Amino acid sequence: MEQKLRLRQFEALMAVIHHGTVTRAAKELGVSQPAVSRLLADLSQTLGFSLFDRGGGHLVPTQEVRFLQADIQRVLDLMDQISQVSQSITERKAGHIKIACLPGFATSHLPAVVAQFLKDRPGVSVTIEPDRPERILEWMIEEQFDFGITDGFRGHSAVVSQDIHVRTVCIFPNGHHLERFSEITPRLIADERIIHTRRDSDFFKSLEDAFLDEDCSLISLVETRQFTAACEIVSNGLGIAIVSELDAMQFVHRNIQIRPFSPAISHRLSLVRPTFKQPSAITLEFIDAFAATLAPFEMRVAPSQ
Repeated sequence: MEQKLRLRQFEALMAVIHHGTVTRAAKELGVSQPAVSRLLADLSQTLGFSLFDRGGGHLVPTQEVRFLQADIQRVLDLMDQISQVSQSITERKAGHIKIACLPGFATSHLPAVVAQFLKDRPGVSVTIEPDRPERILEWMIEEQFDFGITDGFRGHSAVVSQDIHVRTVCIFPNGHHLERFSEITPRLIADERIIHTRRDSDFFKSLEDAFLDEDCSLISLVETRQFTAACEIVSNGLGIAIVSELDAMQFVHRNIQIRPFSPAISHRLSLVRPTFKQPSAITLEFIDAFAATLAPFEMRVAPSQ
């Protein structure tokens, strides 16, 4: 039966090359002298040639060993690197996380979370790729990304999902006549032109139902996929909008007023990852960290919609 090369044999060989004697090599490796001799004998038998000649009281590597020495050292260095990286992964300090997200998150909330997460993890790197919900779902199914932040997710067997219902608020420019109200209802804004999400979104349907329940019609000004776009328009002095509180707080010092909206409507976010792709420990830790940043804005009991 053909014998296989073992890493410990290479370690013994390089220790003897470095020290010149089996005794010193054994001390460095923390094993007995006979153990080192056996490792060298087995390695010599496997390779098919002698490893050392004697010269001046020291063991001198043969020409064959000299020919292989650089390659052996590279193997040992690589194994040492793998060991260090493995330790870093165990300590959650190394790895790579590929994140897919809604476009608004790529510029408004996620970067700050990533920056905070990476501060104490110098060996961790992150990819952030924004796109529409349909594309994010495809990426999860195809296992191209580790983690996704999306909305409108209706479930899929190849995707694990954690839903978080974020509170929504009404925003309007400073100086608007709505400033005198502590809470905004559909009837109060029935005559206002509203910036809202796409008509085919679950959130728009919930918002429209809230208006219909009070016998009001929603007057459209701008239709946009992103809450951040709605916030930008309002901060420039135009219209009012019903947006997630998470997005509204990014604009709190930018010429807008924020009021609770009644009835309570949540914006359902889904934190998703591939079902059949084993997540790394660092990925799971990041998902937990990201979810924790949403907790202050979470509607604990989702309303019937």
